Amino acid sequence: MWMLTPIAFAGKTLSLFRQPLSSLWGRLVPLFCWLKAVFWLRGATRAQRQQVRGEPDEAEEEEGEDIYVPTTPTSVNYHFTRQCNYKCGFCFHTAKTSFVLPLEEAKRGLSLLKKAGMEKINFSGGEPFIHDRGEYLGKLVKFCKVDLQLPSVSIVSNGSLIRERWFQNYGEYLDILAISCDSFEEQVNVLIGRGQGNKNHVEKLQKLRTWCRDYRVAFKINSVINRFNVGEDMNEQIKALNPVRWKVFQCLLIEGENSGKDALREAERFIISDEEFEEFLERHKDVSCLVPESNQKMKDSYLILDEYMRFLNCRNGRKDPSKSILDVGVEEAIKFSGFDEKMFLKRGGKYEWSKADLKLDW
Repeated sequence: MWMLTPIAFAGKTLSLFRQPLSSLWGRLVPLFCWLKAVFWLRGATRAQRQQVRGEPDEAEEEEGEDIYVPTTPTSVNYHFTRQCNYKCGFCFHTAKTSFVLPLEEAKRGLSLLKKAGMEKINFSGGEPFIHDRGEYLGKLVKFCKVDLQLPSVSIVSNGSLIRERWFQNYGEYLDILAISCDSFEEQVNVLIGRGQGNKNHVEKLQKLRTWCRDYRVAFKINSVINRFNVGEDMNEQIKALNPVRWKVFQCLLIEGENSGKDALREAERFIISDEEFEEFLERHKDVSCLVPESNQKMKDSYLILDEYMRFLNCRNGRKDPSKSILDVGVEEAIKFSGFDEKMFLKRGGKYEWSKADLKLDW
């Protein structure tokens, strides 16, 4: 039908030149009105077809491609210190600096994140209890729960420096404490780098589990599966400890951290294959709290802030920093985070992370 439109238009145009000039204007006005009606009708018909078929409009498609939807920092991992008292051979956030933000500046940054939509903050390191004997960390935990009223405040620690007095002072403000434990064989922990003289890492883990129960903090375990523990069977110990989550990570290489010429660690000897990682998971498939994270899941699905409050982009196998949120704001800095929100959800990054919702039998 619409192929007749150019022919009809041409016929009407030619007829104009057969008329006297005096009547040209009178002929043009109806012609323009006719053209407007023709193309309006065509557009309306096309829109109706698209509505029936569920097709998007071209203009909307083009406009949609240019729309930037800001990333919401729902869950943030703040590595406020790189210092640590352990020397784990595969560590992918090493002691490259000793810098720690002044407390009030850290609070300012956390307030900016809350305004941008943060619901969960996870404090990590390095070892977060190493700075000011855990007091700096405790003040941040209390600030996030009381002042910012975040639904979830959590910590990842190796556990070696935590004292019961810290729970007495700050335990009520903490939702989850995750303790890193890669083996239940003490000689393996020492081989990995989680050893301090006569102190026993596994014994301290047991004590921390008791404190978490006594002070109503959800207990979690993180394990990095590597060359030295990949053959281990941890079923019995994990079930006995009964953590709310057991995060099992595949050992990951990060250039400049545990791999490459500028790295403080050489993690190549710890690396395992995807097949070996899957075999470990298969061996522990009956552990209900198991949450596996392969290299692919882990790399782009975390929002990581370093000690300067810069987002770290790991997409290229290294940690490329954005500008600090303290200087440019959250929305501008997060554009360079490399964060994959779909993978974050796929790996189970959003879960019941408030101890009030977990309804644990204390």
